[in-house]
Amino acid sequence: MDGVEVRAVGPAERTAVDALHEREWGGPYVVAHDTRHDVRTLPTLVALDATATVVGALTYHVDGDGLEVVTVVAAVPGGGAGTALLAAATAVATEAGLARVWLVTSNDNLRALRFYQRRGMRLVRVDQGGVDRARQLKPEIPLVGEHGIPLHDELVLELLTGAEG
Repeated sequence: MDGVEVRAVGPAERTAVDALHEREWGGPYVVAHDTRHDVRTLPTLVALDATATVVGALTYHVDGDGLEVVTVVAAVPGGGAGTALLAAATAVATEAGLARVWLVTSNDNLRALRFYQRRGMRLVRVDQGGVDRARQLKPEIPLVGEHGIPLHDELVLELLTGAEG
């Protein structure tokens, strides 16, 4: 995207990235597919605007044939940071010979579903009760999410990279 640079996070951006995670997930811990991730320990890509201000961040984990996007957050939705970060993560996966980029979102996150599908990701699995189980590891996960939708399930989306894993 014009005006957005994506690269590995540096020490100068760490505080801003941690603030984005605090705003979006209430701290550094994210639970998905029965795993509690401390995003401070994961490889992180950061999106910077022309003034070197952090406008987004993406954390990931590589396992087997795929790169799992654990978090992606933009300071301001619609500014291109999320798209640039997802493209950069896909490039990392492709360069590493990984066959897919995948992620988990919750059943209420309609904005994310639209965003990911518009960028080529496909819904490949529904984990019924995934969010209900996640509450055992992170009790502050609300019972009701965006748009008044009860939070129960995890949705798994993936994008095939074309690389041979």
